[in-house]
Amino acid sequence: MYRAIAFDLWETLITNDPTAAHSHRELRLERLGSILARSGFPAGAVQLDHAYRASWDVCQERYWSRDIDVPCRRQVEHFLEGLNLDPSSVGPSTLATLEEAYAMVAVDVLPALVPGADAVLRALRERDLRIGLISNTGRTPGYALRRILEKLELAPLFDAMIFSNEHGACKPQRSIFESLRSALGVRFEEMLFVGDNLYVDVHGAQQCGITGVHFIPAVRGTAVAPPVEHGMVIKAAATVRELREVLAFIDAGERNRELQGSKLSGS
Repeated sequence: MYRAIAFDLWETLITNDPTAAHSHRELRLERLGSILARSGFPAGAVQLDHAYRASWDVCQERYWSRDIDVPCRRQVEHFLEGLNLDPSSVGPSTLATLEEAYAMVAVDVLPALVPGADAVLRALRERDLRIGLISNTGRTPGYALRRILEKLELAPLFDAMIFSNEHGACKPQRSIFESLRSALGVRFEEMLFVGDNLYVDVHGAQQCGITGVHFIPAVRGTAVAPPVEHGMVIKAAATVRELREVLAFIDAGERNRELQGSKLSGS
């Protein structure tokens, strides 16, 4: 019997379409450029764009590809290094201002809800199930994502939220699922995890003994992790194309358990 249902965030509950992703990039670079210019470190649009792309490549190579997360401040430092600036040279106050500008753009230009996300979370809450969230954060850290979820009126629906930049490791690492399990106060076998990525979400959950459900959204946005060559055949307990199908999967499991129970009691 499931006592807790947990979800991935990006492209499972919220999504960035190409327009929003472009707005985030442009706003982030505009704010970073303005802060640097006011602080005596002007940079042209081409330089900013190059540093922005280079910082992503550095983070992917050094951290994310190894399932290690990197604090937002360190990402900003890599961005400055891409501009041939020593991060210590800009001063702690400017560095803090740059970090806030870097982190908070998606709070000002909100992602969209995946269709059915709020209704499904509310339906699960009505069933008295514990509800959890694990998010690999990328450029938007946990403190910004909490604000986003508050603005989207989803935050009160979760009993526990785990963000990779705060935890230090990314899905599919077992430790991040263990952190959520502990926060929810349930056993692994009492959990169901729903996510759009077969490797980090389904495999990550299954290696802990959590039931993994693969969600394939009708329209996939831009917040998608780079592919990983893992050589595994990953088979989800179920594949759903609408989030409301998660409710049907849970109901079917309950009916099967009741049927098995009645057969045992009648034997």
